[in-house]
Amino acid sequence: MTNPSPTDSADQSQLEKWPAPVRLALSVFGFFAGLSLIGALLVVFMMMMAYPNLPDIDSLATYQPKMPLRVFSADNMLIGEFGEERRSLVRYKDIPKVMKQAVLAIEDDRFYEHHGVDYWGILRAAIHNALGGRRQGASTITQQVARNFFLSSEQTIKRKLYEVLLAWKIEKTLTKDQILELYMNQIYLGQRAYGFASAAQIYFGKKLGEISVAEAAMLAGLPKAPSANNPVVNPKRAKARQLYILQRMHDLGYITTAQYEQARDEQLKIKMDSNDFGVHAEYVAEMARQMVYDQYKEDAYTRGLNVFTTITKADQDAAYLALRRGVLDYEKRQPYRGPEGYMEIPTDKTEAEAAIETELAEHPDSDGIIAAVVLSTGPKTVRAVLASGEEITIPEAGLGMAATALTDKVPANKRIRRGAIIRVTQEGSSWFLIQLPEVESAFVAVNSENGAIRALVGGFDFNRNKFNHVTQAWRQPGSSFKPFIYSAALEKGFWPGTVVNDAPLSFDASQTGSQAWEPKNYDGKYEGPMTIRKGLSKSKNMISIRILYKIGPAYAQEYITRFGFDADKNPPYLTLALGAGSVTPLQLAAAYSVFANGGYKVNPYLISKITSNDGKPLFEVMPDKAGDDTLRVIDARNAYVIDSLLKDVVRYGTATRALSLKRSDIAGKTGTTNDSIDAWFAGYHPKLVGVAWIGFDKPRNLGNKETGGGLALPIWINYMQKALPSLPVTDREIPFGVINHNGDMMYSEYVEGEGVHSLGMHQGDDKSNGGTSDSQKEAPREPSKELLKEGAKSEIF
Repeated sequence: MTNPSPTDSADQSQLEKWPAPVRLALSVFGFFAGLSLIGALLVVFMMMMAYPNLPDIDSLATYQPKMPLRVFSADNMLIGEFGEERRSLVRYKDIPKVMKQAVLAIEDDRFYEHHGVDYWGILRAAIHNALGGRRQGASTITQQVARNFFLSSEQTIKRKLYEVLLAWKIEKTLTKDQILELYMNQIYLGQRAYGFASAAQIYFGKKLGEISVAEAAMLAGLPKAPSANNPVVNPKRAKARQLYILQRMHDLGYITTAQYEQARDEQLKIKMDSNDFGVHAEYVAEMARQMVYDQYKEDAYTRGLNVFTTITKADQDAAYLALRRGVLDYEKRQPYRGPEGYMEIPTDKTEAEAAIETELAEHPDSDGIIAAVVLSTGPKTVRAVLASGEEITIPEAGLGMAATALTDKVPANKRIRRGAIIRVTQEGSSWFLIQLPEVESAFVAVNSENGAIRALVGGFDFNRNKFNHVTQAWRQPGSSFKPFIYSAALEKGFWPGTVVNDAPLSFDASQTGSQAWEPKNYDGKYEGPMTIRKGLSKSKNMISIRILYKIGPAYAQEYITRFGFDADKNPPYLTLALGAGSVTPLQLAAAYSVFANGGYKVNPYLISKITSNDGKPLFEVMPDKAGDDTLRVIDARNAYVIDSLLKDVVRYGTATRALSLKRSDIAGKTGTTNDSIDAWFAGYHPKLVGVAWIGFDKPRNLGNKETGGGLALPIWINYMQKALPSLPVTDREIPFGVINHNGDMMYSEYVEGEGVHSLGMHQGDDKSNGGTSDSQKEAPREPSKELLKEGAKSEIF
């Protein structure tokens, strides 16, 4: 047995002299110190074992995120983005300094000082949280990069350990600037936006380089809680977060006091509407998406393809506003259909605000048509509240046809009362009650020389109705189809001075293909014999029917296919003279381009080119060009004469409202189908064709007094007011072979004898100047003797 040494005995004796509480405390301390040492050794051992098994982070150095399909206008405006992740990759050097500062201020102000893990930040956050302050986190930007790229969102010690290890590894592999670039491109910021460049576009409609200090601070508040701090769905919380970040930026010296105060007071314009882009071109973007998907399938949404369309911002804006205005002007003439619904408004103010906000979320705005809840009504006024909390008053002048809905004379389900959900719009400082339209519309503008689509609006509101009426709506064109029958008649020996009897007609079922038919003129008036020039300008149905009867419906059906119409959708019956077949607005625009460009069929196209994410060309269209003889489908003389007739429609006929444009080089034709189901106007400048249509998706009467001239033509005019100033006034050259006969135009070979003089100069056999193309050789050229006698002024029957 070993005896204790004197020293050990002394130490033990000394310890025994200490008070029992001290001895206990030292024992506890020693126990926990031992545990801590063991724990530390265990953590080190785990790190040593785990570090070699960390994922390879070399991919971060060549970061290639899933990039969405992006659609642009011809003038490089972003109009659409498709993919699970809406993202715009931006390099570090292109990220504005203020955006970097805003992010560092709130997420990691010691980012350039630590090595992946901020120990002082952890200690500071722990103390701050223990003292009951606003809860703070201590994850660095590097740790967030590690988490976003490689780890799950589970909250475990193991995951946190891997996060720290990955942060160290990332810091050893990449520079600080590279890490910050990764973070600012990868982080989720709400609204399906990944990265700050995409968020700037979605929330503010701006490029990242264009944002202000205030906007940068608002965006920097999103990473921590993209839903809670979203300025679209929670503007109050987003504003509070923004102000806190601005204060941090000021405290850190990133911005001056003047900058801070200016940013603090700046009223941000958050994009609250459903359109995330600077141009309302949703139908265009969707068309482009479908075409690209057909080619690339699912890869289209991840390869970062850039699709450039042919539309321009100016043209698209003009078309969108023209269509909306035309539809709303029509809507103002309709009876009020009643509120969209009703809700019970709680008596408690806080509860009422929450309930109203929830209810209005089910009634999204349509651009400037805003949902509101009625708070109270007077004999001639309505007080309502918007989703933003703003209370408004609609005066008597703003009620329009809805004024009767304030009385007890209307059914309960149409009455405007407290809790009613209505629609309002603001004009200047005044508010007006309005209703979402049931009618639909379409407008398309095409470059007649090469087929490039310059503007396309497929409906009133893409988010309410994604059916593209420009390309998908097969409707009866009505009288807008008549010029093609007249064009066919010119090839059969008719001319503008041919006289036809405007008198009633009747046909049996064998002649119409369906049932007995007694057509009428739209106005019910018959004026007897008149030239076909006058008959077209006045849109006389009897004239068109007699012409078609004479040339033969089968011939006319074959002839119209030259313009791109489908024979099977335009049966060879006499009703074809009144546009009883089916066409789409885009098809009609392409057909009118033939008249506009002198006789060439150019195919409309929307996509001009596609490039890869790095700008490498993948596809580029080679468009048709008017003037290419292989594209000629009608004689230059035919196109010139029809153009002359269509100009008279504007000067003297059903489209005289277009004279407000003060242009001598425009032409076109109105169209109103039977029972006013569809309203059309197709018109053009020699370089630009526009077609407007209005109707209901489930066809029904637009109103007995509604016509193409009153509904569709104003849309066309409002668009052309913006588009025409950039186009010079163009006078057509008269083709060789067009002569003056008895004061009107005729093909020279149709006239025998003397006293006839040419309106054009002989230019050889050039097909564009009176030559004969292959398509014209098929058309009969011999005029009937009946047409030639008495100066070719004879009635058909």
